[in-house]
Amino acid sequence: MCRICGGAVSEFFDFGRQPLSDTFLRADEVSGEYFFRLAVGVCEDCSMVQLLDEVPRDRMFHADYPYHSSGSARMRNHFEQTARDFLDTELTGTDPFVVEIGCNDGVMLRTFREAGIRHLGFEPSRGVADLARADGIRVLTDYFEESSAVRIRESDGPADVIFAANTICHIPYLGSIFRGMEALLAPDGVFVFEDPYLGDIIRLNTFDQIYDEHFFLFSVNSVRTAARRFGFELVDVRRLPVHGGEVRYTIARTGARPVSPAVDALAAEERDRGLIDPATFERFGADVKRICGELVELLRRLRAEGKRVAGYGATAKSATVTNYCGIGPELVDVVYDTTPAKHGRLMPGSHIPVRPASELAETRPDFAVLFAWNHAEEIQVKEKAFHESGGRWITYVPDVRIT
Repeated sequence: MCRICGGAVSEFFDFGRQPLSDTFLRADEVSGEYFFRLAVGVCEDCSMVQLLDEVPRDRMFHADYPYHSSGSARMRNHFEQTARDFLDTELTGTDPFVVEIGCNDGVMLRTFREAGIRHLGFEPSRGVADLARADGIRVLTDYFEESSAVRIRESDGPADVIFAANTICHIPYLGSIFRGMEALLAPDGVFVFEDPYLGDIIRLNTFDQIYDEHFFLFSVNSVRTAARRFGFELVDVRRLPVHGGEVRYTIARTGARPVSPAVDALAAEERDRGLIDPATFERFGADVKRICGELVELLRRLRAEGKRVAGYGATAKSATVTNYCGIGPELVDVVYDTTPAKHGRLMPGSHIPVRPASELAETRPDFAVLFAWNHAEEIQVKEKAFHESGGRWITYVPDVRIT
């Protein structure tokens, strides 16, 4: 049953038994590892693409949650510019107030703090929340939902901007989110969020964007339908080049703002491209199977030739790839990553060891699977010595290639 409208959800792909994508284990924790069924479907009524099974949120967003939003220079610049855009447009009144849902380590809110703007971040994962606090950012270690939004309205007043990046797609209980908006958002305020775009996932075969934390895969048509259902209106959309293709959605109270022509334009493009057509999702599933088959065949051939193959980027996305394709230490020796909290641990499900990215230049594998493909340009510049010494990158979106 659809988590938005209650309609029938038609399953179009099953990735099988999957682990928690952002839980990196010690060797003595493997026996108790949590698994769930990762299957995805589309609502026949409102077109919302969603997972069929929900992982309890406390299992995913725990105190040791390892992802740091500020880990990429490109994303730091992206969030700083986004904040400055809000300062120039939405936060120009007297004593403005901005709230971020899922503020992580505070990379977005830092610009507001420096500008002296009242701000608050909701972040349920205590470890990254503490990093934000240490930087002088005001953070509430809690989930954003109706009850917490009501409390903040009573203590801080209405919010001019409520923002979220790569967070709203994580939240199955969207009804409570919108009721929280009803309580906290100023009459002429905006709710702005950006998440991976279903259109780009289908177009580029970025199937690894489907994992436990990404409960919804949004499109303009499905977001507009959901907003209307909860008494709001989608008033603007903007394509973003980050994380393999995202859309920034701007939502306001019904009638509070004019609707940009960009909304109808992108919605029409989705219809023209068959983004609500079941056959589109069937073709996507066939592409997933083909890509995984080609990737495993390549890795097996390289290992048979005596080549050393590593991975780069212990991402949440890589859990889907390694576990669905059956890629373990016998095909990929090690995964290099820049996040210290992951070093010395094992990849979810596949149990490939994770080592510091600094060791790539020392160990010099023949090939490296670029699991963090969404940061490919930044990584390849940083790791130029790997390629100059003869190392080759393996990518698998939109197709399997060696570069």
